[in-house]
Amino acid sequence: MTARPLLLRLPPWLRPLLRPLLDPARRYRHARLIHSVRVALGLLASIALTTGMDIPHGEWASITLLVVVGGLQHQGNIRRKAAERALGTLIGAGAGLAIILQQSWLQAPLLSYALIAVACAVCAYHAIGKGGYIALLSAITIFIVAGHGENAIADGLWRTADVLIGIAVALLFSFALPLHATYTWRHKLAEALRSCARMQTAIALDADLDAAALQRAMTLQGSLLVALRGLMPSVAKETNIPMAQLESIQHGLRVCISLLEVLAAVRPRQEGAEDGAEDGAAVRAQLVATARRMQSMLIGMARALVHGVPARLAARGGAVPAMPALSGPWAGYLSLTQRLECEFAQVREALAATAGQWNL
Repeated sequence: MTARPLLLRLPPWLRPLLRPLLDPARRYRHARLIHSVRVALGLLASIALTTGMDIPHGEWASITLLVVVGGLQHQGNIRRKAAERALGTLIGAGAGLAIILQQSWLQAPLLSYALIAVACAVCAYHAIGKGGYIALLSAITIFIVAGHGENAIADGLWRTADVLIGIAVALLFSFALPLHATYTWRHKLAEALRSCARMQTAIALDADLDAAALQRAMTLQGSLLVALRGLMPSVAKETNIPMAQLESIQHGLRVCISLLEVLAAVRPRQEGAEDGAEDGAAVRAQLVATARRMQSMLIGMARALVHGVPARLAARGGAVPAMPALSGPWAGYLSLTQRLECEFAQVREALAATAGQWNL
């Protein structure tokens, strides 16, 4: 559900108060503040719950909340970490309780130390690679529950309960004003598209393109691609968009950025120097028309992502027009420009096909 329909259902006097909290764009801009307030409120709730119910070792619930939600602001990440934390807790708690039981039965501390070392060695073996977080948490939970094997069985059970309480509180507060990774993905993708629009216009219309400015723009695009890549797993969980479709959008954007870099390198610097006056005029007209067309397309895509208006992704003007038949240095450049426009059009189509899912 988007923020706008929810606002419309609220009483008129309440809408101005809640609009800043329900607006996705504002939640994206103030994500750090919202996250810090949410963590503080979660900790207060955890302390109140464990203290009010007089649960022993209640500090472990607060520690678990920080582990699960402290460094993760996006709902998709929090749910994944909570599931991994719960699984690791159950595995570690089971092993820790087994160690406590054998200690109380056999009274053999050296055996307990050996079992703890073997269990942690197994966890360390699996901590490198897929599922490493679960394995690491299993080892940590063994010590939380069993200590060095001398803890009472009741303490072990209470500490296990504390960890599970912390997970539950973390999940509860993750659903309060959720900070979706999808919002960040949309804004960063929009920023990348706007940067592409500026680069393409500069390359097409500026014969003396500043190499340093181009290098800065390419560095920015590289950092945005890395950030988008890191957000994709959480976006897939939040929106149910298959990773293959997100990969297609990412791949299309990467191809477009590469083409822009190539165009900047191969663009002839003297328009009409090797062509007749008529061909030179045709080239200039084509460059201006293409730059305007692509800028309109890219800015429309960026606004659709930021403001949640999929109608801006509709194709305008039909198919990409054919380039004029030229020979000489401009022929290859204009061919690559047409390829770039087609690639951007494919990215737009991919965004339009998934708009119903990412437009939360």
